Amino acid sequence: MREFLPQAIFIAGLMQWSVLIASAYVPIHLRWKATFAALPRLHRQLIWCYAAFIAASIIALGLVCVTQSASLAGGSSLARAICIYGATFWGVRLALQAVFDVKSYLTAAWLHVGYHALTAFFICFVSVYAWAALT
Repeated sequence: MREFLPQAIFIAGLMQWSVLIASAYVPIHLRWKATFAALPRLHRQLIWCYAAFIAASIIALGLVCVTQSASLAGGSSLARAICIYGATFWGVRLALQAVFDVKSYLTAAWLHVGYHALTAFFICFVSVYAWAALT
């Protein structure tokens, strides 16, 4: 089973980038510009800063997975540390799926499907990173 770990990490890297497609739709669908207009400028800037930081983290982690999948599967202490980071990052995001109140925003079937697909992706990410960190 361990022989499939580099491929699983590589695929997880690609899948992480696909999450950015959904992430790019969030400010549009939730009308961030209008919704946050009442907030002070600094608060609006912080929200965009957080969103950019999360997107950059996903891009970077995906890049490491796609370009260094064999190394991450190798079990070095650095590889394990990166995989623990990935499992933690996506584990927190997975836990937030149970907290976010999204029902009123899932107004079409494709949004329901997309939301549940994201949950499945997050489970995959946590599983792959945990597998790599513990092997």
